[in-house]
Amino acid sequence: MDSMVLLVILVLVASVASLAVGLLIAKKRFQGEVPVAQVDTEAILGEARKQAEILKKEALLKVKEEAFADRARVETELEERKSELAKVETRLQQRESNLDKKDDNLDKREGRLEQRETQLEQRGKELDGLQEDLQQKTTEVTRSLERVANMTAEEAKQELCNQLLSEARHESAKELRELEEETKKTADRKAKEIISLAVQRYAGEYVAERTVTSVQLPGEDMKGRIIGREGRNIRALEAATGIDLIVDDTPDTVLLSGYNPVRRAVARVALERLIADGRIHPARIEEVVKKAAKEIDQEIRDAGEQATFDVGVHGIHPEIVNLVGRLKFRSSFAQNVLVHSLEVAFLCGIMAAELGLDVKKAKRAGLLHDIGKAVDHEVEGSHATIGADLARKHNEPEDIVHAIAAHHDDVRMESVLDVLVQSADALSAARPGARREMLESYVKRLQDLERIASSFDGVAKTYAIQAGREIRIIVDNEKLSDDESLLLSKDIARKVENELSYPGQIRVTVIRETRAVEYAK
Repeated sequence: MDSMVLLVILVLVASVASLAVGLLIAKKRFQGEVPVAQVDTEAILGEARKQAEILKKEALLKVKEEAFADRARVETELEERKSELAKVETRLQQRESNLDKKDDNLDKREGRLEQRETQLEQRGKELDGLQEDLQQKTTEVTRSLERVANMTAEEAKQELCNQLLSEARHESAKELRELEEETKKTADRKAKEIISLAVQRYAGEYVAERTVTSVQLPGEDMKGRIIGREGRNIRALEAATGIDLIVDDTPDTVLLSGYNPVRRAVARVALERLIADGRIHPARIEEVVKKAAKEIDQEIRDAGEQATFDVGVHGIHPEIVNLVGRLKFRSSFAQNVLVHSLEVAFLCGIMAAELGLDVKKAKRAGLLHDIGKAVDHEVEGSHATIGADLARKHNEPEDIVHAIAAHHDDVRMESVLDVLVQSADALSAARPGARREMLESYVKRLQDLERIASSFDGVAKTYAIQAGREIRIIVDNEKLSDDESLLLSKDIARKVENELSYPGQIRVTVIRETRAVEYAK
């Protein structure tokens, strides 16, 4: 319809155009090209009408052709739509047929399910009856077994549990021993190589300096001058240094007594200066003590800076450097703590290099592991915990802080660095001549070792050997098996760790043997 309207409009436009052309020609003729009287207006108009009629007929003919074409196209589309609808109707009929079949199948299945449900209910009732019969028979059998075994069911369960527990312990101990043997073949060899290499590469002194607590005098008359008139000199010296001076019958010697090693060092230096100078009076004592304190402070700073330089670590807080320097005036079992810290740092670095770890970090942890000993006489707690708190306060890395706290198992070890610091600490403390202890404490430690080992069942004899670094236990072979001996060694080691304090480590060796004796007559 739109195309027909368009053609009608075109016909009208053509008619109007023809009339306009005729009028234009008439106008021109009228303006002078030919006389007005000679213009045949009617002829022109007639010609224009004819042309308009021709255009109109052509337009109508074209419109009819297009209308016929549109009608044929629409009829073709209708036929196609009818064919598609027929196909859709066929598919719907097929689906409806399929749904009917499925509905029939569902009805059949529902019937079968109802039958099965009925059967299951019957079987359930039968099983309930059988279960009741079984319960009765079980009760009868249990009572019969109790009468025969003279044991209640609970007692039998307990006996069975004990037997299973014993078998489980036996199997676990056996597997644990096999696993330890497998891992020790490689771990022990590698650990020994690394430790022996570290010890060989670091050759430290066999005897460390002791903190000096006595001052030698040039003569006995010097004691009187130190005491002064009515004891004013010795009182002034004790007040200025905070250290007690003991002047007794020891020939040519004055003893210094004080818990603070730095103050004791200041008192030693000041007393030596006063003895050398000869002028001993309260005013002079105060002056010399102040100078000695400044010298000791400078010596502490120099010792700390020299230690960090020797180890090769940088960026340590100045307060931590001072604490490292203070270790020069501390000793543990007669081993100088600063020398010990340097040894641990070097050993940590060597072992870290062998394992492919950060050498500088390992040295840093080794050097700082005992900084808590610089102030442990002033602060409550173990030196490992105090040192970790000081390191954390002065922004040391967290892995360094944890290694300091864990080197005496105050906290659980979590990294290889923790193990390195603890191992290097044990190496430095356990080498020949590194430490000395009093005879009384040494003997008591040996007695405590033997007492702890003897407290376990099945132990026949105990011997503490190798200066208390090993304890050997001989067990009764009739009371303990080989696997139980393995567990016994671990239990004794744990108890020793919990109850005793000792340098290095203690080896626990459990010996079990079977002897067969017969006499030939």
